[in-house]
Amino acid sequence: MTKSELVQRLADSSPSLSLLEADKVVSTVLEAMIDALCRGERVELRGFGAFSVKRRDPRNGRNPRTGQSVKVSEKYVPAFKTGKELRERINASAQAGTAAQGA
Repeated sequence: MTKSELVQRLADSSPSLSLLEADKVVSTVLEAMIDALCRGERVELRGFGAFSVKRRDPRNGRNPRTGQSVKVSEKYVPAFKTGKELRERINASAQAGTAAQGA
């Protein structure tokens, strides 16, 4: 699902919201999440999952083209851990799909 598809579904499910307003809502939520992660905070959406920032230590890597050793500096990367409810729903739908294919 893309951001524009999410905006469209939000607008469709809330008749009082125009497409423009739905886009503003989605953009505002995403910006708030990005800002929190940039400050090093954790973003938790109950039932969905939690976003956090993890530190990767500096290391020696290799240039795949030349094989030459390259120093890779430390960096921070976003991480996501699924929530229990999301994990259970995905597993239930996957099992239902597998059962339907086996029938």
